Parts: sequence; C-alpha cells; structure tokens
Amino acid sequence: MIEVVGAVIRDEAGRLLTVRKAGTSRFMLPGGKPEPGEALEAALPRELEEELGLQLARAELLGRFEAPAANEPGAIVRSSAFLAAVEGEPRCGAEIAEMRWIDPAAPAVSLAPLLADHILPALQASK
Repeated sequence: MIEVVGAVIRDEAGRLLTVRKAGTSRFMLPGGKPEPGEALEAALPRELEEELGLQLARAELLGRFEAPAANEPGAIVRSSAFLAAVEGEPRCGAEIAEMRWIDPAAPAVSLAPLLADHILPALQASK
C-alpha cells in the first residue's frame, strides 16, 4: 500500500490543478508520499512547496480513497485528498514535468485511476 496526500486546488473558474510527474503519462493531484514519521498535515504543505512553489493557506479533508497506482504496476495507492487553498502562482518544480488546469467535468488529459474514478466523483457529489 502506497500512502499519499493530495491537494484539490481549484481556480476561480472551477478548474482543477493537476500534475504529471517526470517519466509518467497520467495526470494526478499535486502531492506525494509523507516522509517516514511525517503527519499527513505536514506532508501536504511540504509537497506543495517542493512540487509547485505554493504555500498552503488552509486544507480540509475531502476524503480517503484507494485505487490501483497509476505508475507502479500491481500497487494500490491510498490518498488522503484535501480541499486546499493556496498562495502563490504554481510552477513546475521537484519531479513535476507538466501541470494542467482541467475541467473536472470533462478532463482532456489522461488521469490516474484514483483521480478519475474516486476523487472527481467525490468532488461532484460534494457540490
């Protein structure tokens, strides 16, 4: 089981910020794996700073979700997804190859199963 944290970041138009990590083909939420002994609440701001140069202003748990890992065959990923308010302009850093703002109702990119099958439906249900 791979434990990760993810940030649901939306702009004024309701688009969702997604990232594609280097060497991968699917887009996912910004975030990543906590360091050993690191709390999820501490991992989220660290990952956002490292990956996108963003400062976390506040976060609220959307939910915990599990799905097959997009980039590690045979593995299951468990994500704690947080609705996040951030400060700053996102820029690709750390292992991020590309970022895209997508329409959650009609994403035009290939998404990780966790995002496509679980997090996007949870966002629609929470409206």
